This record gives sequence, structure tokens and C-alpha cells, in this order.
Amino acid sequence: MAELQALALGSYSKVKYHPFTGVDRVFEELFAGELQVHSAEDYGLLNKDSLSACKLVIAYTEFSDDKIAPEQSGALLSYVAGGGGLLVVHNGISLQRNQELGVMLGAHFTHHPAYTPLKMTIPATGHPIVQGIDDFVIEDEPYYFDMQPYFETTVLAEYPHEGAMRAAAWCHEFGLGRVVYLMPGHHLPSFSVEPFRQMIKRGGLWAAGLL
Repeated sequence: MAELQALALGSYSKVKYHPFTGVDRVFEELFAGELQVHSAEDYGLLNKDSLSACKLVIAYTEFSDDKIAPEQSGALLSYVAGGGGLLVVHNGISLQRNQELGVMLGAHFTHHPAYTPLKMTIPATGHPIVQGIDDFVIEDEPYYFDMQPYFETTVLAEYPHEGAMRAAAWCHEFGLGRVVYLMPGHHLPSFSVEPFRQMIKRGGLWAAGLL
């Protein structure tokens, strides 16, 4: 039987803050044996034909002021709502520049204070994505979000910062599909932290309906 497919999107040639080089290999290695990950920067792959072959889309897309084309955002929305999986890591939240995708993601990134060690706690200990994962520390950017109102999501990880507990990972169903967001991942060293690696793999498999 052919290996199940996944598409990972990031930036190689128009990098502002988060190069995909190296991170792409992490995704490919983590899902080896479960999903064959094809890494690219071409948003044109967000079309019905390409997505129909995928169990999972991984977004590590770079921040940009330019929206992606309506046919591309529409294809991604239809893919997830129709049963596809979406794993969004760190700067992949930039898909919010298309407001319809921002709603699907469940939150809106507002800004981030300085890079710093962050103590991650796991409130949803019984969820398959974080089952067996203990609290851990990771050095990364503390992203701040406005959670979407009237939208149910499960917070998987959170961290204390400037006097408040802040969401660092969450997941939810969207139509027939599933969406996972993981906040860490500013640069390649973040991806060497084992609990975060486990969350990437388990989050992707859960989103794809394989966990």
C-alpha cells in the first residue's frame, strides 16, 4: 500500500524571520514511516487535486502582509472541513492574514515580547496529543493571541508570562477535519526539545486521524 502523504509549507526564498530550511527535514524525519512529507513553498499546491492526496497539511508559513489567493484559502478550508488535517507550527499562524483561515485556526496572533525561557504546563493531560508529556522548558518567542470568540478549542499547553497564563498549543475539530496549533518553533534549536518533538508528531497524527 502506498505511504500516506502530507504537505508541509514554509519559506525558502522569501524569508523574513523563519527559514524553512532544516525545519522541513525535522517534519520529514518525525513523520517517517507514518506519513511521507513533501516540503514546499508553493501556495499553488493548495488546490483540490493536490490536497486530495494528503492526510495532513503542515503550515510553517512565513509572516506576510499579502493574503494568499482566495482559491487557495478556499481549497484549504474545504480540505479541512471535508476531513483533512492541519498542523500549524509557530509562524504558521500567519495564515490568519486571510481572515477566513484565521477563524479556522481558532486564535489571532497579536505580538510577541522578547525571546526567553518558557515553562510549558500541560492542562489537557488526558488528550492523545499530550498524553505522557510532562511539563517542560523551552527557549522561544512568547506569542500572544486573542482567542476567537464563540469558538471551542482544547488548550493543550500554556505558559505563565507577565502575570497571566497564556495558551501555547490547542486543538479542535473543524467540520469533519481537525486543526492543531503549536506555538514553539522560532528556530531550529527549538525542534531539538524532545517534548515539543513529541507534540509535533502526535499533533500531526491526531490531526490526520491516525491517533
